[in-house]
Amino acid sequence: MYEDDEGRIDAAEQLAEHNPHAAAEAFSAIACDQAVGDEVRLSAAELLADVDPGAAAPACLAIARDGAVGDEVRRSAAERLAALAAP
Repeated sequence: MYEDDEGRIDAAEQLAEHNPHAAAEAFSAIACDQAVGDEVRLSAAELLADVDPGAAAPACLAIARDGAVGDEVRRSAAERLAALAAP
């Protein structure tokens, strides 16, 4: 259906214009998909925060806890998680 992970992100971004709820589900699925590249997962979590901040926390947590993800991306996800939790 999609040629690469970026294609999934692009499709979710287009979906956000018309159906933010469905886009949030798509971004969450990408962010939590361990088969997707680290940077793409982080991008999906960041885009998810723009569409549905409450749903972004579990996605960021999934990335931050995934030992297979590179340290820089895990740290970025943890920082994003902390920012989401800040008042």
